[in-house]
Amino acid sequence: MPARVPEPLRVLVEQMARLPGLGPKSAMRVAMTLLKWPEAETRRLGQNIHGLRDSLHLCGRCGGLSATDPCAICADGARSRDTLCLVTEWDSMLTLEEGGFYRGQYLILGGLLGPQEGAPDLERLERRLSEGEVSELILALGATVEAENTAAYVREMVRRRFPDLRVSRLAQGIPLGAEVKYMDRETLRQSLRFRQEL
Repeated sequence: MPARVPEPLRVLVEQMARLPGLGPKSAMRVAMTLLKWPEAETRRLGQNIHGLRDSLHLCGRCGGLSATDPCAICADGARSRDTLCLVTEWDSMLTLEEGGFYRGQYLILGGLLGPQEGAPDLERLERRLSEGEVSELILALGATVEAENTAAYVREMVRRRFPDLRVSRLAQGIPLGAEVKYMDRETLRQSLRFRQEL
């Protein structure tokens, strides 16, 4: 960044450039836009950012971000209590919710089994399953190697501790509108392995 950029602006741009999707040039454009906003609007934005950690916390039931405990999804009495969808992160839950086609409960794992992370903490999951309401655990962890390892790890724990519980996973394979000839090997392998009877 040029030396003639004032120090407060340079510090802000460097901080914003660490956000996903923002490089130094985009961060500079955002900072310049903020300088054009009315002062009250930029102060309100700063206060909202400052208060974000104070006003949000993790739901004690599902582990999702919420302003209340339990969150609105866990508190919704109209949702099915017999299915529990296990997702890696909170934004995965939001994506499923946007579709409006799943009306059960969720649990956020908070990470996957990987070389640096080690085994995920399954204490919250074990507590939920111990309540006895859940008859099916749906694994919605993705299709990476880490997700596959985590699914196997969770499946083994469930098999040992809750042998009567059904464990399912999201279907994997060729997306709608795609052709077989353009698919990679792993997608084809998953498609063949999880094929459906017609």
